[in-house]
Amino acid sequence: MQQRHTFTALNSTFIVDSEYQFVKELGQGAYGCVVAARHRRSGEGCAIKKITNINNKRILTKRCLREIKLLHHFRGHKNITCLYDMDIVFGPDGDFDEVYLYEELMEADLHAIIRSGQPLSDAHFQSFLYQTLCGLKYIHSANVLHRDLKPGNLLVNADCELKICDFGLARGYTPGGGASRAAGNQGFMTEYVATRWYRAPEIMLSFANYTTAIDVWSVGCILAELLGGKPIFKGRDYVDQLNQILHYLGTPSEDTLRRVGSPRAQDYIRSLPIKPRISFATLYPRANPLAIDLLSKMLCFDPAKRISCEEALNHPYLQVWHDPQDEPVCDKKFDFGFEEEDNIDGMKKLIIEEVNLFRAEVRAQARASGQVRRQDSLPIPSRDDILNSPVGDHAPHNGITSGYTAPNARPSTPVMDDPSAELERELAGTHLGQGRH
Repeated sequence: MQQRHTFTALNSTFIVDSEYQFVKELGQGAYGCVVAARHRRSGEGCAIKKITNINNKRILTKRCLREIKLLHHFRGHKNITCLYDMDIVFGPDGDFDEVYLYEELMEADLHAIIRSGQPLSDAHFQSFLYQTLCGLKYIHSANVLHRDLKPGNLLVNADCELKICDFGLARGYTPGGGASRAAGNQGFMTEYVATRWYRAPEIMLSFANYTTAIDVWSVGCILAELLGGKPIFKGRDYVDQLNQILHYLGTPSEDTLRRVGSPRAQDYIRSLPIKPRISFATLYPRANPLAIDLLSKMLCFDPAKRISCEEALNHPYLQVWHDPQDEPVCDKKFDFGFEEEDNIDGMKKLIIEEVNLFRAEVRAQARASGQVRRQDSLPIPSRDDILNSPVGDHAPHNGITSGYTAPNARPSTPVMDDPSAELERELAGTHLGQGRH
């Protein structure tokens, strides 16, 4: 029988496996809190995420279920955060309101690294971009859209290994058919407004459907932020976000505009003065020209013309890293059937089933191998300038986990956020046609 012990951190009581010793607080957010722990016998580090409020909000229950199912499905890929274990602590009444995830511990996230101002070389950019695309190729091959890629959801350690995390907003899609608007925009939930800065224009503009191209746009925004040291499209609201995108990319073609689902958004864009495209080479004059070329293909307004994940991996900018044998696809499509369950009690039963299934699998694997085997880690990058400038020298030492505030910061409240509906509301307050001549 599993032994547990209790400690208090982040003003919350943690009830965890007694084999794990508390090390330090990492952070908290609207969905729970995270601490660093150490396995008493092996000495290995671990991040323990306590997901809370499962009984209070249906959307948080669904997010928890989605997260654990996707982490289970993608477990083992070197560029996706590894879930080591899960646990549910039941109360005397047999009910529960918390789920514990034992995850890979990483030193920092890309947001913290960029914000720290430490010097990063072009080889760093190539490495981070390549690893992100490898993880994304694997995710997309399972017919999954991540939908919330941003620097804070890319975890990095001192060896420059990068892992994608936080699948709470992920959705399925049908190749060739895209995703329906309901499956795509419904339930867009954000912890803080910065997420808007990485959203593809088609999400705000209600294209008839959208695809893996929305994640490629986000990766393009991340590359631009690496090159410039700050977000490229930093909109105050959705109209401002759209204006900033149009400012840099220029006015979209009439063919592209016609596929924008919202008549109001079409009218608004047509009402603006015609804008030329601003060259990314002008914006980032010191950048590798190959990086600029790839960026222009990722930040393409029309999703149909945007470069795909696989095409990006084949781009000359990533040639030094590209190895088709080391860029696998997922051998099984992900089943989003559980999304149809909207009752909290029904979702909690599915959470229990998923946790039990996962625990049985990892323990069977451990018995078969004679030890607790964890995923193969990515070899330390061999590029000299990366080895000579390890991220760990400058990265924050307090540990960062995706989407979480600093331990003493106040966590934000989760909100429902439908980008296209919000843009419609904002556009309703503008005077269309003022810029038309």
